[in-house]
Amino acid sequence: MLIVLQNSRVFTDLCGELLASVHVALLLMIPTQVRRQLVSSDDKCTWFSVVSVRLVFISLKKIKLAVPIVHILEIDLMEIENASFPNTFILLGFSEFPWLQSPLFAVVLVSYLLTLLGNSSIIILSLLGPRLRIPMYFFLDNLSLLDLSVTCTIVPQLLVNLWGPDKTIAAWGCITQLYVYTWTGATECILLAVMAIDFYVAICWPHQYTLIMHPWICAQMAAASWSSALASTLLHATLTIQLPLCGHHTLDHFFCEIPVLIKLACGDTTANELALALGAIPFAGMAPLMVVISYILIVRAILKLLSAEGRHKALSTCSSHLLVVTMYFGPGIYMYLQPPSHSTKAKFMSFLYSIITPVLNPLIYTLRNKDVKTAWKRILQSQGEVKSWKVRRSLTVS
Repeated sequence: MLIVLQNSRVFTDLCGELLASVHVALLLMIPTQVRRQLVSSDDKCTWFSVVSVRLVFISLKKIKLAVPIVHILEIDLMEIENASFPNTFILLGFSEFPWLQSPLFAVVLVSYLLTLLGNSSIIILSLLGPRLRIPMYFFLDNLSLLDLSVTCTIVPQLLVNLWGPDKTIAAWGCITQLYVYTWTGATECILLAVMAIDFYVAICWPHQYTLIMHPWICAQMAAASWSSALASTLLHATLTIQLPLCGHHTLDHFFCEIPVLIKLACGDTTANELALALGAIPFAGMAPLMVVISYILIVRAILKLLSAEGRHKALSTCSSHLLVVTMYFGPGIYMYLQPPSHSTKAKFMSFLYSIITPVLNPLIYTLRNKDVKTAWKRILQSQGEVKSWKVRRSLTVS
């Protein structure tokens, strides 16, 4: 009886070794890239393949057979585990400058508060002030909403990373930054071009301005800006997060954006980079070109004006927008002209147009605009009158 049991165990071991060898042979007959894609997918069948491969490891190691085969499959599984989308990312930010962490925290915090206050004030003023319900301030409201969106998405995480040693960001937070930042950035490019067209119509066609820039037309232009940017964002951001990530999940930046995530991808990313370059043409190429053409026509119209007062008024109308356009497109163009190795310069340029520019936009438009100042005075006066009326009423009652 004992001999029969021993023979049956030997027979079972031989069958297990044979099945393991067949399984490994079948796996190794599949091309490497296809094999890794099959084993890395999430369905039940391929999950069973992963489990069976691990069982093959155990059986092969027990019989000390085919060590190179074990090594190949272990490498495959290690790369599959590394290629999966991580739960967290590490944002290096400005960690190469430890002495700069505290000053940057103070600057970012003050900028954050001023951005919230300034851009919210512009939106509230345009809703309450009847003189501000014109196309220029309608587009300015959209610009303020974009600044608030990108600031509330990026700055809180940046403050956390600057305050303490923890530099991590959750995967959902990184994906949120990726989509919101790409969407708002592309929308702002188109919106600044639309605002340049608005100024061109106001200066070159003043008598037909109300007819051309009808509120319904302005709403359609704003909707086209938001929707076209959203379509581009959904395409490029989704393609980016589908890339297999391998190795460390460390981003040499202070927030998540498409070019930084592409650098972490395994394999060939030429198709993603080409799609990104082609998709950026309408936003980073055609939009600045439209701004330049609009201002060339505006300058020609201003030079034809006979009165110096008319020229000064036209220039003061466009100067705020021209300054904002320069601040927005200037750092972006400079950053993308730099070699990829200059990551530190890219981070500081990104800091300039994602943290500092949203602070300066409301200041530029309010400090140089009489209508905004007048609206502020009326609101403050009305508040003062309400307070004085309440005081008089309380005195009479007492």
